[in-house]
Amino acid sequence: MSCPHISGLAALLKAAHPDWSPSAIKSALMTTAYTKDNTNSLLHDAAEGSFSTPLAHGSGHVDPHKALSPGLVYDISTDEYIAFLCSLDYTIQHVQAVAKRPNVTCHSKFADPGQLNYPSFSVLFAKSRVVRYTRELTNVGAAGSVYQVAVDGPPTVAVTVEPARLVFRNVGDKLRYTATFVSKKGADPTASNAFGSLAWNNAQHQVRSPIAYAWTQL
Repeated sequence: MSCPHISGLAALLKAAHPDWSPSAIKSALMTTAYTKDNTNSLLHDAAEGSFSTPLAHGSGHVDPHKALSPGLVYDISTDEYIAFLCSLDYTIQHVQAVAKRPNVTCHSKFADPGQLNYPSFSVLFAKSRVVRYTRELTNVGAAGSVYQVAVDGPPTVAVTVEPARLVFRNVGDKLRYTATFVSKKGADPTASNAFGSLAWNNAQHQVRSPIAYAWTQL
C-alpha cells in the first residue's frame, strides 16, 4: 500500500472523527486491516510469491469501511512518543529534532521500547523466556461494549492475557490489559521469526494486533 493512499484514508477518518488523534487514526487503520483475500487465502509477497508475513505487509490491507468504526483504538500521547524515543537511546539532540521541542528532556523513558501503547507487538526473547507488555484501549464504539480476547500464534510460544474480557460501560472509557508471552522450553533460540495475533472481538468488531516473535537480536 502506498503512502498517498494511506494519507488519503487518514484524512477521511479525520474528517469523520475530528476529535481523534493521529495515533487513534493509525490504530483504526491497523486493527481493522485484513490479511486474507476473498477466498480466505493468506496474502502473498509480491517479490517472492510466497505467503506474506507482518514483516512484509505490516497489519495487512486497509479496510476503509471498517476503519471508520473500529470499536476500540490504541491512543498514544506526544509525551509517550518522546519517552519511546528516549528509550531507544537517541541523543537528546535527536529527540528534540524529531519532537520539534527544543526544551524536551529524557527524564521519563520506557524501560523497554515495546511498552509503547502501539497497536502491534514485537516480542524479543533474547534476554528472557518471558516478555510482558501492558496496553490500553479506548472505546470509540457504543456504550456497554463487551470484548473477548482471542490469541493466535506459533506452538513454541504460550500467550496469556489478563483480563481476557473487557467491558466498556461508556464511550471514551479506557481499559488496560497485560499480555504475557512465554517462549516454551525446547524452542530453538536460533529459530527465525514467528508470527501471531491478538484480537479483541465482539459481534460488531474485531480489533486485531499482529505479533512478531524473535529469539535473537537483529
